[in-house]
Amino acid sequence: MSDLKHSGHQKIEWVSKHMKLLNHIQSMGNTLTGLKIGMSIHLEAKTAYLAITLKKLGADVIVTGCNPLSTQDDVAEALKDFGISVHAKRTESEKEYFSFLHKILDYKPDLILDDGADLTVLAHTERTEVLERLKGVSEETTTGVRRLKNLEKNGKLRIPVIAVNNAKMKFMFDNRYGTGQSTLDSIMRNTNLLIAGKNVLVAGYGWCGRGIAMRAHGLGAKVMVSEVDPIKAVEAIMDGFEVGRIENLAPKADFIITATGVCNILNADVIRNLKDGVVLANAGHFNVEIPMEIIERIAEEKYEIRKNVTCYKIDGKDIFVIGQGRLVNLAAADGHPVEIMDISFALQALSLIYLSRNFERLENRVYEYPEELDKKVAQLKLESMGIGIDTLTHEQDEYLNKF
Repeated sequence: MSDLKHSGHQKIEWVSKHMKLLNHIQSMGNTLTGLKIGMSIHLEAKTAYLAITLKKLGADVIVTGCNPLSTQDDVAEALKDFGISVHAKRTESEKEYFSFLHKILDYKPDLILDDGADLTVLAHTERTEVLERLKGVSEETTTGVRRLKNLEKNGKLRIPVIAVNNAKMKFMFDNRYGTGQSTLDSIMRNTNLLIAGKNVLVAGYGWCGRGIAMRAHGLGAKVMVSEVDPIKAVEAIMDGFEVGRIENLAPKADFIITATGVCNILNADVIRNLKDGVVLANAGHFNVEIPMEIIERIAEEKYEIRKNVTCYKIDGKDIFVIGQGRLVNLAAADGHPVEIMDISFALQALSLIYLSRNFERLENRVYEYPEELDKKVAQLKLESMGIGIDTLTHEQDEYLNKF
């Protein structure tokens, strides 16, 4: 076995010991027998173990990445030893990345497990022939759900979609605790800089932004928040953070972390007014939030100063960008904590089983995650932690259901 493949096997073995929900789901039997599942997801050890779980449930699994730079090559090689078709490698080339997506669709999957919706959108645009066999999609992210709802709104969605991202057990834990910890972990491991006492600007105060702000505050940072939603802005104020316009906050920031799902959070004027030595990191799915085209255009010089960190010289100041503006916790780290992704991937596995059993009666629209499955995953998580909770008595139940 090559050193690369051995490393991948070690990573998969490590997560397998901590993903108790997936281990439980593997015992459910051949619930996906005869189905081809195409996966487009950040390919690292935890997602590999999800693919292995689906394989153990009887599915024929085909896997690729869902973002340039977020595939770990050692894991991709090791996953092939589990009887899974893998078309992925760590690449900076978007052309090569999309070529792998096409290879997944060449298999004409029955179900798609998507992260960011690139695979599903491709099936609805360039590869519409795969829609004849496709029964449904399970979508992981806020960005992906938004894109697929836009397809539905424009009358172009041709299969049912389960919005896994909208499950309470997903956004309350993955988006908040997972993104919060993994984003700060990546920033710290790649810069080796202190967070305490620094000004951290979080752009966007959705569930991901909340988690990032919470973790930065816990590390001793002075947290600032920029928002376009007035309700979220008020929430950030009530949580104790400074809120204002990005052009006023950005010049004070030592770290700027984007988590909005929107392009060009910083314009050229804001970039020119940034503090010397500021660190930019993107925690959103696509590499459009930090405007790399603008930064590349106005920089007099650029060079890699540390692994995964590029220094841009702009107006005599150093602007540092982690992971080329791509998803910082995966392009330059290991992604969310194992136990968090165990929850999210339990939701994913159950959603695929649900789609396989119910696709014939589902309409071509984006469905909220089934509440009964959401609660099932929560119950499994409690059981895995050895924790029991109360139940309503008959009297209490009757009281709550009175007019």
